[in-house]
Amino acid sequence: MPYMVKTTVCLDEGVALKLKRMAEAQQRPQAELIRESLARFIETQAPVLPLGRGKFDSGEPSNSTKYRTRLRSAIRAGKWK
Repeated sequence: MPYMVKTTVCLDEGVALKLKRMAEAQQRPQAELIRESLARFIETQAPVLPLGRGKFDSGEPSNSTKYRTRLRSAIRAGKWK
């Protein structure tokens, strides 16, 4: 089993009761149901970008699409040898 990190989740009474009943009906621990549900939820979400990455659009093409032009300019300016 992979290493588990313990955390605390506060649930409203209705959700807690439904979770308890579901776990009893399936004869599984509540924690297992929560882990599975969170894993499915996370898979449906867009990946989290590093802080600030993709947050702003300058309107300019990215460096990756302009690399030839930038490389030629650097060579002409003597900054690339």
